[in-house]
Amino acid sequence: MFDVEAARAQFPALGISDGGYARVYLDAPGGTQVCERAVERMCAYIRSGTANDGGAFATSIATDRLSTEAHARVAAFLGADAGEVAFGPNMTSLTFALSRSLATRFGPADEIVLTRLDHDANVAPWLRVAEDRGLAVRWIDFDPDSGRLRLDTLGEILSERTALVAVGHASNALGTVNDVAAIAAAAKDANPAALVYVDAVQSVPHLPVDVTALGCDLLVASPYKFFGPHQGVMWGREALLDELPAYKVRPSPTTPPARKWETGTPSYEGQAGTLGAIEHIEAFGGMATLAAYERDLGERLLDGLLAIPGLWLWGPDTMDDRVPTFAFTLNGREPRAVAERLAAENIFVWSGSFYAVEVVERLGLSNSGGLVRVGLCHYNTIEEVDRVLDAIERIATEGR
Repeated sequence: MFDVEAARAQFPALGISDGGYARVYLDAPGGTQVCERAVERMCAYIRSGTANDGGAFATSIATDRLSTEAHARVAAFLGADAGEVAFGPNMTSLTFALSRSLATRFGPADEIVLTRLDHDANVAPWLRVAEDRGLAVRWIDFDPDSGRLRLDTLGEILSERTALVAVGHASNALGTVNDVAAIAAAAKDANPAALVYVDAVQSVPHLPVDVTALGCDLLVASPYKFFGPHQGVMWGREALLDELPAYKVRPSPTTPPARKWETGTPSYEGQAGTLGAIEHIEAFGGMATLAAYERDLGERLLDGLLAIPGLWLWGPDTMDDRVPTFAFTLNGREPRAVAERLAAENIFVWSGSFYAVEVVERLGLSNSGGLVRVGLCHYNTIEEVDRVLDAIERIATEGR
């Protein structure tokens, strides 16, 4: 049995209450709370004396040691080699940096394939590349009723002209887990030189992620969404990273090839915190253990949401192939108003588009305030699920 109370004890923020209401953090898709191991790792690094890397003195040597360990642990976490991992300020910045570099490979005959289910951080950078290089953009649509990508259309979309496919592993809006391995295999069948770029920001906090099993070429994630500090991490195949040009200052490292993407002085305290976040996950049984507990929570929330009158759930109606992120609308209720009502009871949820611009437009909700989003993770409890369900049902039935 997963010990949720022991896990919750590792998050200082969970003990805060306001006005007699304990806080219920259901905003995890936008950023989780930071675990104690991450805080301790960051503070220990800062307190022990900070320095840049590459020096002959003690604090610089300690920074090198810490950074080497952080890269190795992130790589192992993703099923990769340490030389294939780079840190950055966030996933969006890393994606824009890589898109600028990848643009040098593409010509007018090439096509970029995007999905309507992605966060804009895995859409806008590629639209800019397409505009700059004169490329065609093809779109993989999703079924608004099921919230799942239309993989049956891949044969019409992918071709020998496909240069890059950008796809999210899990939707930050609807919770859908996409079959990245199937998409990657189809892309490589259509064009063996096609690259597959994966946004794993929403999958890494909830699922075991192995870059080899996914069959992708590049993958990005955000430690601040898996219990660590504000950081971004990137994985890429070593040969590809070595080949691609990085926009950087001339004296900065070029080996291992991933390090050349760490432009400027990185946040070493952020690397320390990321290391602590992974240690937290491992201490509680690893991602598979956390995922099993989250599935139980998700099934309870899903069943409850589907039973509320006037509530429309957007996305999969089962916990199969989904993460515990749920989006809904209430008849006659603005999403922001619902979020505000819940906030008044110290229940923290998001409303709007969550930067999933294509998703909200495809659902026809752009002009009505978007969605209400409830996101669970392993520090949530059954009691919190019941509390939010009770609150949503009261909001849904008021005045009726």
